[in-house]
Amino acid sequence: QVQLVESGGGSVQAGGSLRLSCLASGDMSSRYSMGWFRQYPRKQREVVAAIDSNGNIKYVDSSQGRFTISLDKAAKSLFLQMNSLRPEDTSTYYCAAQTNCIYEAPLPPHFYTSWGQGTQVAVSS
Repeated sequence: QVQLVESGGGSVQAGGSLRLSCLASGDMSSRYSMGWFRQYPRKQREVVAAIDSNGNIKYVDSSQGRFTISLDKAAKSLFLQMNSLRPEDTSTYYCAAQTNCIYEAPLPPHFYTSWGQGTQVAVSS
């Protein structure tokens, strides 16, 4: 089982930036995928971006061009650089991982079995 711990959330004004980090512990296996997700109150969790151990990256429309996902495999760390933040980016952000993943950076949350506890991001207008 992989354990994930997020950090880096906080409060910023619209247009500002934040960098989220996720530290993984445990056996990641040689082929895995990781992703950033967010969840609004009373809404289902939605993907922000995903990356796999082969370097494949996927974004959704809302994050494309503003957010950058990256992976430091040696440090077992996942990052999300968020620029040009908007009030609608306010949410709880989660890191997720799936080891022995045969898919390239899958986007749907159900592909991931390990989840962090989340970190809060608040963007004021």
